[in-house]
Amino acid sequence: MSHTPPELPSPTPDSKQAGVPSHGAMPTAAGIAAQGEAYPQRWKALSVLVVSILVVVLDNTVLNVALKTIQDDLGATQDQLIWAINGYSLVFAALLFTWGVLGDRFGRKRILMIGLVLFAAASTLSAFATSPEQLIGFRALMGIGGASVLPVSLAIITVIFPPQERGKAIGVWAAAVGGAVALGPLLGGFLLEHPQWFHWLIGNDWGSVFLINVPIVIAGLVGIWRLVPESKNPHPGRLDPLGLVLSVVGMLSLVYGIQEGSWDEPSTYAYMGFGVLVIGAFLIYEARSDHPSLDLSLFKIRSFSAALVGVSLSFAALSGALVFLSFYYQDVRGWSPLQSGALTLSFAVGQVIAAPRSSKLVARFGARRVIPTGLVLAIIGMFFITQLSSTSPVWYILLFGFIFGSGLGNVIAPATTRMTLATPPARSGSGSAVQNTVRQVAAVLGVATLSSVFSTVYSSKISSSVVDGLLGPGMPVDARERAVSAATESIGGAYGVADRLEAAGATAAADQLRLAAADAFMPALHTASFIALGLLVLALIVFLVWLPANAEAASWSAGGSVAPPSVVPGGRVEADGEADALHQVHLVVEDPEHLAHVDEAPLELDVEPRDRG
Repeated sequence: MSHTPPELPSPTPDSKQAGVPSHGAMPTAAGIAAQGEAYPQRWKALSVLVVSILVVVLDNTVLNVALKTIQDDLGATQDQLIWAINGYSLVFAALLFTWGVLGDRFGRKRILMIGLVLFAAASTLSAFATSPEQLIGFRALMGIGGASVLPVSLAIITVIFPPQERGKAIGVWAAAVGGAVALGPLLGGFLLEHPQWFHWLIGNDWGSVFLINVPIVIAGLVGIWRLVPESKNPHPGRLDPLGLVLSVVGMLSLVYGIQEGSWDEPSTYAYMGFGVLVIGAFLIYEARSDHPSLDLSLFKIRSFSAALVGVSLSFAALSGALVFLSFYYQDVRGWSPLQSGALTLSFAVGQVIAAPRSSKLVARFGARRVIPTGLVLAIIGMFFITQLSSTSPVWYILLFGFIFGSGLGNVIAPATTRMTLATPPARSGSGSAVQNTVRQVAAVLGVATLSSVFSTVYSSKISSSVVDGLLGPGMPVDARERAVSAATESIGGAYGVADRLEAAGATAAADQLRLAAADAFMPALHTASFIALGLLVLALIVFLVWLPANAEAASWSAGGSVAPPSVVPGGRVEADGEADALHQVHLVVEDPEHLAHVDEAPLELDVEPRDRG
């Protein structure tokens, strides 16, 4: 007997009246509700989707704890390490829309499985990389496959869950994303503590952090095949190749200028300026395109825009902070990869506890109270980071991690739900793509910007003449220049030079160099974390000022006549910009209790009551 779940039905003239999609990137609210009611295994399917999300998001953070080991083994510079992180994220962000369209056209389950296979294959190649350049290239290939998971999984969740359960399901989805961010370093640290398990196969001590993806993906593929139903859009969107090229070229140029350039070199501003111009051209093209990969019209929805900007700023702060904290744990404190990874558990616990419960808090207090409160907690956690010293106790680190994670758990999940509910159902596919794309781009820019600031401050605090003096006489000129350059570029480079000095018998000089590097590292850490703190404060301002306090629009999908506003005391009906074409209107509910007076009609209602904030 086959265990393959049935394919969700394609629309017929009758099913269109029931709300099954006939236009746009995703089903309408009625069709979603009907399908969610009809698919009893939706929670089991969600657990399988969570595994897929975990492996992809987790891998992007598991690399953080392996950076020092990779740097020592491959001789990678700090910039090359950052490119290994951002190369994945840039490709990931660029292809989110493309994978979403492919899922709509060829089947979301099928595309999700194809993407996971590509991800596993590229993970295997990354594990066997023998140079920094190879690792960067293979990580980009991983981004190609990994980009399928977020938009397609969120689209599947939207299809199989009815509106009344969707907020909770998205909360679990967001908890998986947030939990993976913190659990990645723990898993990576554990694998790096036991290199013998994989060294015989891959010939290095760090490739296991990539190779571990393969069995997890295989388990996920089996679960998807057995539990996740197939779904398609009968009228999928078109691909946007020109938009894809413009976005990649623009972002690469901008990130290259930020990350690689020196702030006193004209070429830095040339790269950044060219990137901004290309991104501007991309935005103009997308605004005029009838099949944009970035649906800019969604930014006209105030609730969507506020939530997306606020979450993106939070992601930028989080992504940048995780990178320099990894170097702090292992280089400054001398903790092992496993110990460093274990310190992120408090963040994971806070995130996993807060995210699934945030929907209940929003229902009671309103999004405009819950989300800013979460950001205040995240700001407090980041402030703790700005006060770190080279001797801060472990309880201090665990405390700020838990506070930070709890805060973001009450931001990301309800803000994602807010964006989903604010998006017209016929454009929810575009909304999902925009959400994930902008957040990934924000993470890339956060890592690039904070790393650039970090490197600039570090280099200014460690004297090249002091390093040169510690190297002692007799070293060849070329070797001396390379050693000075490495030591003044990053703390990892300085510690590498110190290790070579110690091996040559210059123990005192090695200790002095490590001390000088640590002394230069802490001001750089504080400066970067203060900038991350500023991003969180800016996110708080966005939510307080921009997130609407008035009634939210409830999306109706009408198969027949629309009930007049008079049936809902204190309410009014508003058409959206595409009401005539999509048969959709919005019912603005001033008092949720009045929903009991809505006359029965051939409609399905997806409503978010007015915020009490």
